[in-house]
Amino acid sequence: MSLPRRPRLLAALLLTPLLTGCFAESGNSPATDGKGGKGSRLRVALAFPPAERLSPYGADATILSRLGVTEGLTALDANGSAAPALAESWRRAGQRSWVFTLREAEFQDGTDVTPAAVAAALTHATRARPAPAALTGVTLTAAPEGDRAVRVTTGAADPVLPLRLSSPGLAVLSAAAYGKDGTVDPVGTGTGPFELTAVTGATAATLDRYDDYWGGRAQAAGVDVRFVADGTARANALRTGDADIAEAVPVAQAAALAADNRRETATTRTTGLLLNSATGPFKNPGLRAAAREAVDTSALAQGVYEGHADTGAGIYGPAVTWAAAERVRPVGRARPKRPDGTAVTLATYDNRPELPEVAQVLKQQLEKAGFTVRLVVRDYSRLEGDALAGKFDAFVLARNTLVDTGDPVAVLASDYTCDGGYNLARLCDTGVDRAVARAEATADTGERRAAALAAEAEILGTDAVVPLVHQRVITGVGAGVKGVRLDPYERVLVGTGTRR
Repeated sequence: MSLPRRPRLLAALLLTPLLTGCFAESGNSPATDGKGGKGSRLRVALAFPPAERLSPYGADATILSRLGVTEGLTALDANGSAAPALAESWRRAGQRSWVFTLREAEFQDGTDVTPAAVAAALTHATRARPAPAALTGVTLTAAPEGDRAVRVTTGAADPVLPLRLSSPGLAVLSAAAYGKDGTVDPVGTGTGPFELTAVTGATAATLDRYDDYWGGRAQAAGVDVRFVADGTARANALRTGDADIAEAVPVAQAAALAADNRRETATTRTTGLLLNSATGPFKNPGLRAAAREAVDTSALAQGVYEGHADTGAGIYGPAVTWAAAERVRPVGRARPKRPDGTAVTLATYDNRPELPEVAQVLKQQLEKAGFTVRLVVRDYSRLEGDALAGKFDAFVLARNTLVDTGDPVAVLASDYTCDGGYNLARLCDTGVDRAVARAEATADTGERRAAALAAEAEILGTDAVVPLVHQRVITGVGAGVKGVRLDPYERVLVGTGTRR
């Protein structure tokens, strides 16, 4: 069963003129860059408003990388391997150290990207609280090495450090970004092809082309961003020509877009039901098992997602191609306990428009199994703090399992270990921690993947997470728009070749 769509569509139609007005008042004509240069400005509708004032250390880091504002020492290539970014090369220098040779580049404030500046930026990241997800369980120090290199040393051997440093949460910003009070300001301090010049709360941002970008001058003059939580409003803005790019188009709106205006990308994103295993009713493993048994994932994949998703197989979905053939059966699951009317609070966010429908269907399935369910739906920026604090019994989360580092073990450490910085399930299990630690210590790629799947089995055995669906993301692309970067890791969206 799905939620009725008519009220949501009506609301979106009412919102569309407001969105149109915002783009129309963006300051520069779409045909110029405001600096006398050539190139049109791009109008982009993003789903997630900043939750942490565009701090590079949390969820907002991906906003900055998707818009081409920030970069790290490395990036991810199409195969999920580390590729050069601000570092043009690197080498291992002993068990715990790597040396990264920097390319010639400048920050957007005109200062040089030097070994000292890079080392300082990484040091600031290690002191952030909460720590960036890519640094969960990792002790890291950085120091200049000669005129062009940085030595990065970890407390224990880290065979995937080049992957880890590709994380959007470890972006390198200029010295001017870092305040004495610990705040970080990305306005005019990044290294990417687009410079963030203005932010209007959680509603809008303005970016101008950074002409001295090391990777070449961007073809678009700038980017005018609007944060639009309503997915149907994003799709309507694309249909009416008021947006050039609309991320996360709702599956309900996909058929209404012309085939030339939609792009479907298989991603490493898994939507899961996270059960609070530290407090409340789901502290009881028997009730977690009952919740897991109550869930019918096929009703979600074929009903809510209308075939634009695959049924949940594990933490890693089919886009992680090596996982399917080697997956290990979950171990140690408890016997289900009768709910007998147990009251639970189920929460999710509406920035991804399918999630409230997913939560509504789950509510019905859980109630059919004997739970009493209260549903909470808010914008993500108003929900994250309460979720991290464990104020909900259950949470529906769409999570890109490789977004933090590209390493399959990283998401397990950040989301499911006792010290994990994004542990919404509040899971603290010695067996899980041991399995994740074994995976973290494994260097060989094949063996590391096998260890990750063994740890996945331990996590699924606790029933703290119930994989629901593995998503395919639909991006709306306007007529004449070229070069949109469709990334399975969802780290990039616009780049030097994106234009209209």
